[in-house]
Amino acid sequence: MSAPQLTVRDRLAGGLVGLLVGDALGVPYEFRQARDIPPAQLIEFTPPPDFARAHHSVVPGTWSDDGAHALCLLASLLECGSLDLDDLGARLLAWYEHGYMAVDGMVFDVGLTCGTAIRAVRAGMPAAQAGPSGQYDNGNGALMRALPLALWHRGSDEHLVHDAHRQSLPTHGHLRSQVCCALYCLWARRVLAASSDAWGEAVARLRAIYASMPDALEELEWSVRPDDAPDGNGSGYVVDALRSARMVQDAGTYEDVVRAAIALGNDTDTTACIAGGIAGLRFGIQGIPERWRAQLRGSELYQRLLDKLLA
Repeated sequence: MSAPQLTVRDRLAGGLVGLLVGDALGVPYEFRQARDIPPAQLIEFTPPPDFARAHHSVVPGTWSDDGAHALCLLASLLECGSLDLDDLGARLLAWYEHGYMAVDGMVFDVGLTCGTAIRAVRAGMPAAQAGPSGQYDNGNGALMRALPLALWHRGSDEHLVHDAHRQSLPTHGHLRSQVCCALYCLWARRVLAASSDAWGEAVARLRAIYASMPDALEELEWSVRPDDAPDGNGSGYVVDALRSARMVQDAGTYEDVVRAAIALGNDTDTTACIAGGIAGLRFGIQGIPERWRAQLRGSELYQRLLDKLLA
């Protein structure tokens, strides 16, 4: 259901705004079980009056840590001209301490692993070593911010995969998170190119790149299992987050996709952020409902970055 007539600029803008809208749309519904989420047609920035929304002090239309981290990455890439992990780490620390790239400078919903990693950066740890790397440190905090790398990157697939691995390290050091980020970036690149089988092409390309990386290939085949039918529960586990984002792409339009992501419950803002970025690439900026674009707060933060990216 993508629109082949869209320009690359339409898709790039749709990808960035799509992830921010998805994040902001999911914020009020976070931590709720699927059975407690309102019917899809009622999922809006402002939930129904009888819904006990999460983050009740947050103004509707505000993105969370997901969008802020993605903008930190994009700002770093545009300013440095390359992936500079120490610069990214400094920007994540500025977000954590001063609300950099957060709407109204308000920081909320800090993930446990991200918080641990950012405090390590504050204590002087190099960003490349800051992310916890244990088996149980595989939250979706690196995946949620990864899309700007694919939007910005002009290198080879091998170079994109290498950088996708590296961008995970400041907060999530386990190889599984790196592999999920790499697959997501290759998937986004294929969507940006209007491929008719973006996921399948991305998987095939990643397998070829991982032919000389047996540990990464094992994670891809046995943990991510990219050939399985897509399913997901909208949880904070990085593999489930990626599967959930893929599963809901079949829902229909951009609006349908992000609402389906939120309907899964649990980590609603992050699932809708990850899925919304891909859907935004598919349908372009005009495919995102105008009311949501108008209600999205923080344009002074993202618009200049988007203009620079498009230029």
